[in-house]
Amino acid sequence: MTLAEEDYIKAIYQLEADKKGNILTNDIAAKLSTKASSVTDMLKRLEKKGLIHYQKYQGVSLKENGKKFALKLIRQHRLWETFLVKSLGFGWESVHDIAEKLEHIHSDELIERLDHFLGHPAFDPHGEPIPLEKGRIWEIKSQKLSEVEPGYEYVLDAVIQPDNEFLIYLNKINLQIGSVFKLKNIESYDRSVEIEMERQTYFLSQETTFNLKVRKHGA
Repeated sequence: MTLAEEDYIKAIYQLEADKKGNILTNDIAAKLSTKASSVTDMLKRLEKKGLIHYQKYQGVSLKENGKKFALKLIRQHRLWETFLVKSLGFGWESVHDIAEKLEHIHSDELIERLDHFLGHPAFDPHGEPIPLEKGRIWEIKSQKLSEVEPGYEYVLDAVIQPDNEFLIYLNKINLQIGSVFKLKNIESYDRSVEIEMERQTYFLSQETTFNLKVRKHGA
């Protein structure tokens, strides 16, 4: 498979995880910042390779072998991110783009040695689960911050969109994986939120709350 085909398979998997029902061409185009016409051409190629179900105007879904391949890419990506942070001292905001390149190195022996070297980590530096060798993935019971109730303390479990600008912003307010904070208020006008952490008050936009996974402290 080409690198572009691999990127499409992973993108479709991630969209399926976030959205119920088949994924539309425009969803993929937005995810990969490309044209809908280019997406259509690629979907036809992937269908011929037996990796997806695709019907024009009806959307696309991964076949079982497509899902397994997507999980393999995600496993490799998250192991490389973990290695870059734990072993090479990179900040969590710096590793996504590097891992995007390293995930395309296909060597089962290399990845299993990497996993062993790291001590078989369950989660990457952004709190996302690392798929196991046979494709199983840990279930996270946390919710998006945009979906929970105010008045409780929460723990930050994961960052959904780990682009570097967003992570730099989280660094500035010292909001890291494992941080505990109280959700004090949700603004009805724009769904922004007020949180209190270490006696400091912060205001987070709705977009920020969409990209943070949390669970109740002590749950």
